[in-house]
Amino acid sequence: MSKDSISIGYNAKELKLPLLRGTLGTPTVDIGKLNKKLGIFTYDPGFVSTASCKSDITFIDGEKGVLLYRGYPIEQLAKQSTFLEVSYLLMNGELPDEKRLSIFTNDLSHHTILHESLSGFFSGFHYDAHPMAMMVGVVGSLSAFYHSQLDMNDPEHRRISAMRLLAKIPTIAAACYRHSVGLPQVYPRLDLGYCENFLNMMFSRPGQTYTEQNDYIDPVTVEALNLLFILHADHEQNASTSTVRLAGSTGANPYACIAAGISALWGPAHGGANEAVLKMLVEIGTVDNIPKYLAKAKDKNDPFRLMGFGHRVYKNFDPRATITRDTCHAVLERFPSDDPLFELALALEEHALKDDYFIEKKLYPNIDFYSGIIYRALKIPENMFTVMFVIARTAGWVSHWLEMMDEPTHRISRPRQLYTGYDQRDYPTKNA
Repeated sequence: MSKDSISIGYNAKELKLPLLRGTLGTPTVDIGKLNKKLGIFTYDPGFVSTASCKSDITFIDGEKGVLLYRGYPIEQLAKQSTFLEVSYLLMNGELPDEKRLSIFTNDLSHHTILHESLSGFFSGFHYDAHPMAMMVGVVGSLSAFYHSQLDMNDPEHRRISAMRLLAKIPTIAAACYRHSVGLPQVYPRLDLGYCENFLNMMFSRPGQTYTEQNDYIDPVTVEALNLLFILHADHEQNASTSTVRLAGSTGANPYACIAAGISALWGPAHGGANEAVLKMLVEIGTVDNIPKYLAKAKDKNDPFRLMGFGHRVYKNFDPRATITRDTCHAVLERFPSDDPLFELALALEEHALKDDYFIEKKLYPNIDFYSGIIYRALKIPENMFTVMFVIARTAGWVSHWLEMMDEPTHRISRPRQLYTGYDQRDYPTKNA
């Protein structure tokens, strides 16, 4: 990491601030001494211009539509890797060879089962509780089951915690769904792969496993899940990942940190965006209404927003959407349906891609647009869409938590504020 410097002056004082240059990306000014030397802070709402940490995990170039995991382009990983290979890469820095992948997979398999007392935790939720609410509560409760087995200063204990989270999240997710529909939990199977195991725990009926119901687990379904999990595995310092790091900086239990990340992901502006796409399609209603709603989307005074188009980070195109588009069409071809939303979604995509306004503004469909359609085609309930995101993003969360905890000089996060309230004032005197 090369260094340069820039100068800043205030109140007749001048300070040289180091200009840090990473492997890739925009140079970053180190303002650590700004307050101590000049008595001022920076103001950056949403931290959109502030680097909160150093990280070796993920790099995004929004102008060029580039997403790298540990230096590997997402396009190559999506084509050649499995989700577990990508999870290993994010957590360990390198792709696994056959032996390391076998050990990693075996370790994960033996952490998939939930403690029976934890399984009983679900009975405390109302039958129609949102699955994300259950995810927050159950994942947070893991800290009550494994607190005696965690030494935050021991790298091996931290690794086991990360593995335990990656393994148990699909089991918890499936249990949340089954509780919401009044079905008994299904135990994980050690003989199935990561995605296959999740499908079996989700959709098995009493007395008949998912594989028996379908003769086999459809490879198109598994391929689609595997792809979406890879594409959603990490995305740099987004809101939920930053939340995990913020909580982790206090030394909090890792299960509590991931529960905090799940809470942040739940918002419709973050992990709930693909669910918002489906709601938007329902609002549009029919193909005939598309021109009217495109006009509303172009009107700055109209509150309607075209969900699933454009991206806060990617200014040209979302590289994940380019990959997901082909999978979306393959899934719809594999599972033909008379669901009018599919026809509407594809028609909306076609209209937007040909519309000069959206072309000029570079408002192309993003991954949320396609992932919502794929999940609906795979019979994943709409209220489980964000839970699917949780399963994938856990790989990134635990990787960032491990990286932060391994940093010898990591400090508790403590953002500052620009205070705009009252100046100091006296408490009013009461009448005698």
